Amino acid sequence: MLTVVLGVLPFTVLTVLVFEHWSPLARWDQSVAARAASYGAAHEGVVDFWQVVAAIVIPWTSRAVIVIVAAYLWHRRARLLTFWLLTSAVAELVLVQVVKAIFERERPTQMLVDSDGFSYVSGHATAAFVMAGALGVVLPSVRGWRRRFRLLVLLPVIAVVWIASADQIALNVHYVSDVLGGWALGLGILTATSIGFGLRPGLRRRRRRTASDGDGTAAPPRAAVIVNPIKVGDGVAFRRKVTRALEVRGYDEPLWLETREDDAGNAMAKQAIENESDLVLVAGGDGTVRVVCSALAHTGIPVGVIPAGTGNLLARNLHIPLDLDDALERILEGRDRRIDLVRVHGDELDTDHFAVMAGVGLDAAIISDAPPHLKKQIGWTAYLVSAAKNINHPSVRVTLALDDSEPIERRVRTVVVGNVGMLQANIPLLPDARPDDGLLDVVVIAPRRVTQWPIVLWRLMTRTNRTDMYLERFTGRKVEIHAAVDVQRQLDGDPIGPGRYLACEIEPGALTARVPKRR
Repeated sequence: MLTVVLGVLPFTVLTVLVFEHWSPLARWDQSVAARAASYGAAHEGVVDFWQVVAAIVIPWTSRAVIVIVAAYLWHRRARLLTFWLLTSAVAELVLVQVVKAIFERERPTQMLVDSDGFSYVSGHATAAFVMAGALGVVLPSVRGWRRRFRLLVLLPVIAVVWIASADQIALNVHYVSDVLGGWALGLGILTATSIGFGLRPGLRRRRRRTASDGDGTAAPPRAAVIVNPIKVGDGVAFRRKVTRALEVRGYDEPLWLETREDDAGNAMAKQAIENESDLVLVAGGDGTVRVVCSALAHTGIPVGVIPAGTGNLLARNLHIPLDLDDALERILEGRDRRIDLVRVHGDELDTDHFAVMAGVGLDAAIISDAPPHLKKQIGWTAYLVSAAKNINHPSVRVTLALDDSEPIERRVRTVVVGNVGMLQANIPLLPDARPDDGLLDVVVIAPRRVTQWPIVLWRLMTRTNRTDMYLERFTGRKVEIHAAVDVQRQLDGDPIGPGRYLACEIEPGALTARVPKRR
């Protein structure tokens, strides 16, 4: 509120001085008006020049510039700035007419051109000032515009403010105080609307700069937060915590993007890319994380995974804590690490990526059959219920082709291809897997009977490397799985439907992940 008062104060003070006929200001007005009238009467060519200028820099020209910039910002999906620009333009149009109607100040008596309406305030000066001030706020907010280019735009715009104001004085249709009043009104409009929209650009940027900004002129970094609202319990508290954590570390206001039922995060990740985010935080299940990471592959934009789902497997394997406050601290104060992604395709499946694991057979059946209400209530332990239901899942004959090696045939319960190795409860399914080693790790699990499952589980828990008929491990850069019949398949905990074919290929260093610093 204090900032609004300070922004409107110059207009209020100047208006009082004008209509209380403060003698120094009144003498200045009359002196300049007399000189303009005398000079214009003796130089008709100069008057013609200023008439041409006045026709070009009319208020509607300034408003048209604002509308064009607003359309550009709408295309860039900067919705808040778009609405702020349009609101400022409408406020200028309305308030100029309101002020004129309230004060009904007569124009100078020796006008050099015909002009209708009242004198206070100058609509030309107000519209030009609002345009220049609005662009001064918008241009630093548009990422990708070089500072030199911003100056090339702003300097002519500032010149237009002076020209639009000077021509009204030169044609003697406005007093100097009318122009000053227009500038003051424009300042008040920009101050009030920017605070109303939560911009407060000057105050915010000064507060959020850090010592790393050097000379204090660099724009603060920006983060996009992609959220699956179903996975985040208290959305209001979550948003408040994340926003605060970013703010205290010098980030600008984050871009908030929520996933939809028909889009787990692809469009949101692309919007974060278009807004040239410096960091993308993703909070959701493993499926949401997978989709976002796939969209951000090879962009170089760091991705920080905030655990919010049932499995949180990527977060676990990157050693990100499951507690929200702890996770935010580790991510925002962490380091960037290039990790691999895995490109995958198959029958009835478009080319996609995964970051954690893909599987065919039993593991996919367990994921598909896990009751959603149990996942919501008890988390990943719901998979144990599903595992008990599928303990007798039938084996299937598959053919595995790793890199250029000869294909091998096995009869298996499940085949899992992993980029990382740890499951929930720190079960080391693929103990040698590393997210940045440029290799795929493959495990083939093939107990023949239910009574052999304890042997398999013991080998997994004790990280036994011995290969036998129950459990085999392989590594490679590419693996193709052909099943004799349709089997369930999954990518990072998302069922993708049954099929007979799945091909996976490593993409080394495709994703930049924000991970905790080494200790």
